[in-house]
Amino acid sequence: MPQAPRPTRSDYRWFCAMPTRWMDNDVYGHVNNVTYYSYFDTAANRYLIEEGGLDIHNAPVVGFVVESRCQYHAPVAFPEQLEAGLMVKHLGNRSTTYGIGIFQAGADTPSAHGDFVHVFVNRETNRAEAIPSALREALAAIHVPGDAPE
Repeated sequence: MPQAPRPTRSDYRWFCAMPTRWMDNDVYGHVNNVTYYSYFDTAANRYLIEEGGLDIHNAPVVGFVVESRCQYHAPVAFPEQLEAGLMVKHLGNRSTTYGIGIFQAGADTPSAHGDFVHVFVNRETNRAEAIPSALREALAAIHVPGDAPE
């Protein structure tokens, strides 16, 4: 199966700093593969908090991660400064799929990129609910309609 072209910086709609930490490095001297999923989670939730007004402690509806995947292209290591790029590839009634790229500062192509799916659920019942309007508005602002880059 042919691999889709790697996205570039211009494909993403929002960026945030993602500093590496000493503990991110593994015995091979680079950021461990599982740490990228933490970067993905941090970027998506930071966006929801900063741009959508999500109150992570009290909001009645919150996003649960139900799927994630990552493709790795180039190693990074502490103390590099990274940036996370974010886009919304799919915006449904109760879920959203983010495209996330992890970039070395100023790089045009990501060192890793992937998808991250949130299903929005009632905090008390854990049942899927409609995405609250403030979050939906924020997600729509970074939605890439049509065939978003893989």
